[in-house]
Amino acid sequence: MTVVYNFAIQLVNALLPALGLFNEKIKKGVIGRKKTLNFLLKNIGESDTVFWFHCASLGEYEQGLPVFKNLKLLYPQAKIVLTFFSPSGYEIRQENPITPLVVYLPLDTKKNVNLFLKGVRPSLVIFVKYELWPNYLLALKSHSAKVFLISALFRPQQYFFKSFLKKWRQLLFSFDHIFTQDKESKALLKGVGFNEVTVSNDTRFDRVSSQLEQNNTLEFVEGFIDNKTCIVAGSTWPEDHAILGAYIKAAKGNLKFIIAPHKIEKQGIQKLKNTLGDKAALYTNYNPETLSTKQVLIIDTIGLLTKLYHYAAVAYIGGGMGTTGLHNTLEAAVFSVPIIIGKNYERFPEAKAMLDLGGLVSVQDASSFKKSLDVFVEDENLRHSCGQKNKEYIDKNKGATALITEKITTQSTI
Repeated sequence: MTVVYNFAIQLVNALLPALGLFNEKIKKGVIGRKKTLNFLLKNIGESDTVFWFHCASLGEYEQGLPVFKNLKLLYPQAKIVLTFFSPSGYEIRQENPITPLVVYLPLDTKKNVNLFLKGVRPSLVIFVKYELWPNYLLALKSHSAKVFLISALFRPQQYFFKSFLKKWRQLLFSFDHIFTQDKESKALLKGVGFNEVTVSNDTRFDRVSSQLEQNNTLEFVEGFIDNKTCIVAGSTWPEDHAILGAYIKAAKGNLKFIIAPHKIEKQGIQKLKNTLGDKAALYTNYNPETLSTKQVLIIDTIGLLTKLYHYAAVAYIGGGMGTTGLHNTLEAAVFSVPIIIGKNYERFPEAKAMLDLGGLVSVQDASSFKKSLDVFVEDENLRHSCGQKNKEYIDKNKGATALITEKITTQSTI
């Protein structure tokens, strides 16, 4: 199996430059990875204590950030290397509160792994949630670093738990400790003999709670809403736009809509704008004097969504209407907002929990979306009670960061 994997990863390594000619995202990754090793060698000395934190993309970074911040405070002398696999994480978080050493993770070939670990020489390694690269993890077993996986979420369908793929389970044993989001994940790990596991819950509860400590006011949003009821649709995809568009076209003037698409490519944004017509304005091209006359504000930039939920009477979270994956419902829940999502949410325990508690509604199509949103729009008391259920759920599940930090510092001799 290792031979097959190494052949496949070498093939991918050879093909990526060519694929980058046709895909801008791949191209950015290829160019960025070429710079990684030289950049790190220039910035890491032989006597430096180095922590390596790896996140697949932006979502995993936000998940790990509370723990990263704690460790930075506890070990200010350590240099932190933050790696991403996806350009969507790297480009957005090149500037961040924990480190200037932000790079693309070199592809998981044996050569790249050896060069990377030789240059970084980490004493502490943290992976967040998913993306467990075999060669990196196997190589770390022969290093002195303490290696942790945080906010992990496992399912029976994953290859670690298939009887005919037992060899791959050794990747799990590369970790000194795994912190899971739920008891079911712990049970799966215990079932294959991995006992260094703690149910810590999800660090995102701490992350979103910290948002309430920030200044979340946005003057242009207040001007746009103009004291009307506002629906905020975050991280939306074309499947979401289809049901939103149908509703907005028939909506009365006492409603305002803010849509923050997941992808902000010009073509997709313009298509959405054309669908909504003159009642919509783009954030990057709005007229302050006439913004309050518009019914829809399309956010065609990044970095505003967590503050936008502060203004939501109801939040619609995208991704669940299609198959791309439901986006972060907790970011809206922390603002005591009732939430509507699409039909595909089975892989997201926080959505299932809020659905059971009554703070979240799942819809199947444009008709059920209209019915659910109409109920929320017409009943302010219902909005308040459902929103409170979501906020109470957030408050009840905080604390993962402190637990994880204590365990890591206890096990690590840095």
